[in-house]
Amino acid sequence: MLKRNWKRIGMIILIVACIFNIMGKLINKLSLNKEMLYSAQYMQEENEQNQK
Repeated sequence: MLKRNWKRIGMIILIVACIFNIMGKLINKLSLNKEMLYSAQYMQEENEQNQK
């Protein structure tokens, strides 16, 4: 049975791995709003350090 269905089994494993990869990236992704706030805060701190 394994000999005949190895392509299907491999394709299923590949699809499941891709779904887990995409879901992991979506869960751990920062929102655009938070990313912009962190960037603005970093730039402000850099400007304050350069002025000193």
